[in-house]
Amino acid sequence: MIRIITELALFAAPFVAYALYLVATRADVLHPDSWPLRIMTGLVIVALSLVAGSFIWLTHFTGSPPGSAYVPAHMENGRFVPGETK
Repeated sequence: MIRIITELALFAAPFVAYALYLVATRADVLHPDSWPLRIMTGLVIVALSLVAGSFIWLTHFTGSPPGSAYVPAHMENGRFVPGETK
């Protein structure tokens, strides 16, 4: 769940930053002329790049090391042993 929230926040970040820019320049944030297609296209490209970059970063720098084996959760002497990588 936290990963989904993180990805949504990364996707929304460029749009929020642009909205803050519009507020700072005293432009009308909700007016369609403040959000032209050229700007929206750029924001979508930046947002998708952030999400794709975070996927690559998470894949590369988190998780188990290469070659590790997953041992699933099991019962051992009546005690629950959670899954782990070895």
